[in-house]
Amino acid sequence: MAHSLRDPDDAHATRVGFIVSKAVGNAVVRNRTKRRLRAIMRDRLGELSQGELFVLRALPHAAEADFSVLDSEVVELIDKARKKLDRRGRRA
Repeated sequence: MAHSLRDPDDAHATRVGFIVSKAVGNAVVRNRTKRRLRAIMRDRLGELSQGELFVLRALPHAAEADFSVLDSEVVELIDKARKKLDRRGRRA
């Protein structure tokens, strides 16, 4: 699940947050999942606009997904979150 919003003050850099609950697994699994999500988002930072804020919430299946599957799902979620913002008229 991904949520996005546009910061009205574009002075901020793009920010990404991660929510990985205990439902995903023990501490080792949660940390590995966060590292994988960070790697995916690091590769996408150039595609994001300045001031965009993203929060990614990992669901339990994220811990077991192949990296390529996780990557494609994150890309889909980013697009979906942006379209939702566009429909609501919150993006500049």
